[in-house]
Amino acid sequence: MLDTIFDPETDEELDEEMSNAEDGQEMFEHFRLTADKGQSLMRVDKYLASHLENTSRHRIQLAIKEEYIKVNGEIVKANYIVKPGDVITLVMPYQRREYEIRPENIPLDIVYEDDDLLVINKPAGLVVHPGHGHFSGTLVNALAWHLGTDGHDTTDERLGILVHRIDKDTSGLLVVAKNDEAQLGLARQFFDHTIERRYIAIVWGNLKEDSGTITGNIGRDSNDRMKFRVFPEGDKGKHAVTHYRVLERLGYVTIVECKLETGRTHQIRVHFNYIGHPLFNDERYDGDKIKEGTIYSKYRQFIENCFKILPRQALHAKTLGFVHPRTGELLSFDSVLPQDMAELIEKWRRYTAAAKP
Repeated sequence: MLDTIFDPETDEELDEEMSNAEDGQEMFEHFRLTADKGQSLMRVDKYLASHLENTSRHRIQLAIKEEYIKVNGEIVKANYIVKPGDVITLVMPYQRREYEIRPENIPLDIVYEDDDLLVINKPAGLVVHPGHGHFSGTLVNALAWHLGTDGHDTTDERLGILVHRIDKDTSGLLVVAKNDEAQLGLARQFFDHTIERRYIAIVWGNLKEDSGTITGNIGRDSNDRMKFRVFPEGDKGKHAVTHYRVLERLGYVTIVECKLETGRTHQIRVHFNYIGHPLFNDERYDGDKIKEGTIYSKYRQFIENCFKILPRQALHAKTLGFVHPRTGELLSFDSVLPQDMAELIEKWRRYTAAAKP
């Protein structure tokens, strides 16, 4: 039903539930209706309102406005007249989910909030959405509590109206819609890649260039379903582009700012691993081993201490910018580095300074 269309999975990070939905041009069918042979002529918005339970004509019109309703495979306007035999489908840029969302009193770091949306600074370790292995203790459970459940059905996925997500062990900014208009407007911006997203990452090695672009199709690794990889030939996966610039060089590691042109699953992590500079302590993508440096035991102990300071991949969603779906105002938010990444950087600065002759 249309009640379940408001949970897009369109950020470059995906948590451990490993859904197949990804950002980009692919759309997923959520429902399909075929008009009876005896169907009288009727506007498509009115037809859907009369054939779908627990939804409203207004919500249907919003979906039509964002070009999510098709008839016989073609996008239509609200005034399209349904004819006998027409096949009406709802497509969305994420897969449909069905499970109950239970409100939980989990503290949230809310950066901004108004009647339409809120921006949250997510800590590392917090899973974004309930799924396989994570049915409680997630950001969506916290949102259900924060937004209140009075008058809401806890099986309605819109209790967690997430427009995008970041991985469990990545920290940083997320925008959450509080109503249908905001949800559809923001989802369209993510789908069209007009959202500004900048990440700070610490990668192994000393990048040759001060700035650059990594391009390579990303798809699931057939040898490990929990990982993604680059397909350089472009015959598999989905087109992905990451722009980066060096912020600071610290000997055996480099601090970079990443700007996403596309938003594929694990995009930053996969792209930097592909060019031989995996994210520091990224267990899934070979960054939790010593990739650069000396063979001395003192250095190995230094790295082990670094891993203890930052027991996750060194990635933070620092900047988020978008057009407010109701007012049209351009909003931009910036967050400070979390304590673990800041401590790690300072430790590397001290090490690098001490190593200079």
